[in-house]
Amino acid sequence: MEKKEFIVDEPFYLESGEYFSSLRIAYHTSGKLNPERDNVIWVCHAFTANSDVEEWWSEMVGKGKYFDPNDHFIVCANILGSCYGTTSPLSINPETNSYYYHDFPTITMRDIVRAHDLLCQHLSIKKIRVAIGGSIGGFQALEWAIMKPDLFDNLVLLVTSARTSPWAIALNESQRMAIEADASFSKNDENAGLEGMKVARSIALISYRNYQTYLLTQEDPDNEKLGDYKACSYQRYQGEKLARRFNAFSYYVLTKALDNHNVGRKRNGVKEALAQIKAYAIVIGITTDNLFPVNEQKFIADHVPEADFFELDSKYGHDGFLLETEKITRILKHNIR
Repeated sequence: MEKKEFIVDEPFYLESGEYFSSLRIAYHTSGKLNPERDNVIWVCHAFTANSDVEEWWSEMVGKGKYFDPNDHFIVCANILGSCYGTTSPLSINPETNSYYYHDFPTITMRDIVRAHDLLCQHLSIKKIRVAIGGSIGGFQALEWAIMKPDLFDNLVLLVTSARTSPWAIALNESQRMAIEADASFSKNDENAGLEGMKVARSIALISYRNYQTYLLTQEDPDNEKLGDYKACSYQRYQGEKLARRFNAFSYYVLTKALDNHNVGRKRNGVKEALAQIKAYAIVIGITTDNLFPVNEQKFIADHVPEADFFELDSKYGHDGFLLETEKITRILKHNIR
């Protein structure tokens, strides 16, 4: 995929009433727009992912895969607030000529989607054949399909919800508390809060997987051990791994954007908002997902006018949407319109 950048050289107003005097959007594309301009696949990425979708979803997107750049024009934009090139807490505020850090304004999923829509207009895309997203990628696809109902033919919504639950908000708050407990997070420094973010990632990972996953992959065969367990080293490894590629400021502001996700806000409630969607929706849940249980996907499918719900069995829990690509591909092959 080719990495590109789009600069919005005018004020970008946020749902909170605050604004950016200009906006930078990093994105990747692959393939070419056909003459009919009807072969667009827009992938909305998840929490700490980036816009190079072939990097993190290589079994779903790429040459020879279901979303093949030989057939499709594939677009993925880095979300507002992320540290992978789009305006974020590590960007310089043009009005102060200093990094935002703690002064980065409150953003919402609706703000993130409005940035996507500006990029979509910049690319002269009039119709998106498929918008697909898992987890908070699903938040974006859902929000966008309500905001611009005539833009989409198909939605693929995986392990997602129409409104963030108190359970998910509590998990996010626990992660922010871990970052706040890191004394370095008070500093204006790009490496501030990384130790706390490692703990936050460990908390998050438990919600991404489940009891059975850990039993299958992290159980120690040595019954005589008194410490140094596989599960302990695994949690620490995952925290260290994220700290090498992500940033605590972005982590913090994005969890707040996850909290405020609610497609019904200022739309007379969630049911009325979902009823505005014109695209056909394929809604996929995973039986072992503890973060966004299947009842949340069933709710979406019940209230989007044209939608079908599919339930997958997976030992991977919430992260199954990244790993069960064969099962997901079979569903898409038989149902994309």
